[in-house]
Order: sequence, then structure tokens, then C-alpha cells
Amino acid sequence: MTVRYRKAELADVTALRDMVQALSDHDGGTGPVGTEAALIRHGFGDRPLFQAVIAEQDDLPLGMVIYYPDFSTHRGEAGVYVLDIYVAPSGRGLGVGRGLLAEMMRQQDWGAKYITLGVSPDNTIALGFYDKVGFRGRGYEFMILDGPELEALL
Repeated sequence: MTVRYRKAELADVTALRDMVQALSDHDGGTGPVGTEAALIRHGFGDRPLFQAVIAEQDDLPLGMVIYYPDFSTHRGEAGVYVLDIYVAPSGRGLGVGRGLLAEMMRQQDWGAKYITLGVSPDNTIALGFYDKVGFRGRGYEFMILDGPELEALL
């Protein structure tokens, strides 16, 4: 059977959210991820903050990648930041991860010259995949500021 890749549409929000939840569960998440309403508002509203590609076979979702534009002042080039990439167990070993990244690069329209993403150092399967594709470490630690600490900044 052929795997088909396409731009995610509003009708895909439930499948996207389910795959984001499966990814979170796989990574040891302890609760629910963002709501369908949040995905609709931020991905399919007046000012989309992300785009997504769906992989499917026989109209069943096999995987997805959620991404948005990136820019490197050091390189002076546009890129793509992969926020989430997930391949269902039934799609693993079929080249779906590579296919999602390739379709993402075909879909982006801002002239991206690179892809960046974050990965848990404990996710050896993902690290093996990224190594096989050719990703390399950047030597940076991702950090976040939110909650009361963010409020104190404001």
C-alpha cells in the first residue's frame, strides 16, 4: 500500500491532537496535551502559528509533523522548526518519518535551508532516526520561561 502525504486541513484536527497525545505519552507525558480548540485557533485561524503534514494509508493517519518558520541570524537564512513529529507504530519502518520531513520541506514556502528540532536525550529511537537522516547536535540546551516567573518579567 502507498503512503500519501498531504497538508493538514481543519478536518484533521482530531487526528493531529490524538497523535500529539500519543507522542506525549511515548515521551512520558503526565497529562493531556493542548485541546482541539487550541489547534484550530492557532493552526487554522486568521493568523496560523504552525502548519502540519499528515501521512496516511487507506485514509488512516500514520503520522504527522507540525512545524513553523525559523530564522538563524548566524546563518542569515530561513529554516523550519519541527515542533512535533510522530509516526504511529503501524507506520514505523516504512520510511514515514523521512517522508514527512521531505513533504514538509516541499510544503514550506519561505525558502528554508535547514531544519531544527528538539529531542529528548532519552529517546534513543528518535535519536537513531535523526542520526540516520543526517541531523547533528547544535550544543544548545532548550529552556523555557512561563508561569509566575514570566509574569514577574512583565
